Amino acid sequence: MLISVRVHTRASRAKVAWKDEGLEVWVTAPPVAGAANQAVLQAVAGELGVPISAVRLRSGARGRTKLVEVARATRRGAGGGSVAPRRPSIISRRRP
Repeated sequence: MLISVRVHTRASRAKVAWKDEGLEVWVTAPPVAGAANQAVLQAVAGELGVPISAVRLRSGARGRTKLVEVARATRRGAGGGSVAPRRPSIISRRRP
């Protein structure tokens, strides 16, 4: 699943909000040495209820708009059920 993420760095507090075009993420980390990107991946993983290892940055490493890929992960290992996100992917949803 691909999710468009708009990032605000150096925020006073971390926050995640769903918008029409994807996720909007506020992180307290500065955009230095990948610290903000790591914080964004952690925030997305927490919002979707998946481990951080299931989330990776697909594009936008140096910009405010990022494309994040979330792998189909399981909480209980290979035999467990898949973890469903709290809200379906905005990218894959078609408008009439």
